Amino acid sequence: MASGRSSSLCSIWVIVLLVGFTGSSSAQLSTNFYSKSCPKVFDAVKSVVQSAVNKEKRMGASLLRLHFHDCFVNGCDGSLLLDDTSSVKGEKTAGPNNNSVRGFEVVDKIKSQVEKTCPGVVSCADILAIAARDSVKILGGPSWNVKLGRRDSKTASLAAANSGVLPPPTSTLSQLKTRFQAVGLNERDLVALSGAHTIGKARCTSFRARIYNETNIDASFAKARQSQCPSTVGSGDNNLAPFDVQTPDTFDTAYFKNLINQKGLLHSDQVLYNNGGSTDSLVKTYSGSANTFNSHFAKAMIKMGDNKPLTGSNGEIRLNCRRAN
Repeated sequence: MASGRSSSLCSIWVIVLLVGFTGSSSAQLSTNFYSKSCPKVFDAVKSVVQSAVNKEKRMGASLLRLHFHDCFVNGCDGSLLLDDTSSVKGEKTAGPNNNSVRGFEVVDKIKSQVEKTCPGVVSCADILAIAARDSVKILGGPSWNVKLGRRDSKTASLAAANSGVLPPPTSTLSQLKTRFQAVGLNERDLVALSGAHTIGKARCTSFRARIYNETNIDASFAKARQSQCPSTVGSGDNNLAPFDVQTPDTFDTAYFKNLINQKGLLHSDQVLYNNGGSTDSLVKTYSGSANTFNSHFAKAMIKMGDNKPLTGSNGEIRLNCRRAN
């Protein structure tokens, strides 16, 4: 009897150890997560991203932004991609996203291509992470090894997306730091990731107050922006302007040079360089060193992608990125 009891106790300890081990390992994202289950995932994603960016350079910035806006709301779980249902209001119509985030059709095409390659294996959350990296690289920026293994949420939260976790264009530097710290990102990450505004465009509604009311702005730059963005609210609200006038479709350091010359498009851009602020030195560093900026940007993207992923048996692998299974 004693030996039977001890052997059963040993079995229990083995099970406990195994459960503990698999639990901790499943929570770790890995760059080779799909090396056996879907080795061609990177080719499948890149072919669609390349085609989409070839058609419209701005799409690279849009796909990058989808990953940001997904990760900042309840972690990198693909929740942003869910359409509204009769029972759940998703995140697409939240204030920071409505008429603003775009590229969902491209994500659908990527998912379709990936499903042909390896059905039911790759999550939509991971697709966003890979597409963001590919977009940056295609537009001339750095590459990095994307950590994978995220699973998709089964629901979304309009309230969470509206709760202020996504930094608005009116943010002060202090507010930006607080919002980035909330998702595990420090001041260097904040400045490096803001450099994503070296590509893409913004709507008149997000920079109107800056170009008409603020003084730390280059006069000729403000005048040029005003020509496409009337001062009257409701007039030309959706007119677009590039974040970086010099090289709007190239991932480079011009964004930081613009800030030093008071040509930041958004209030939340220019606060990063503003007469003695704590982030001024980082802006100067990045403006003069593409290598440093690229290195810090890649590290910050990996760090952001680590924000509260669903792993192991949590969540699911969606078959259609727009709806839960």
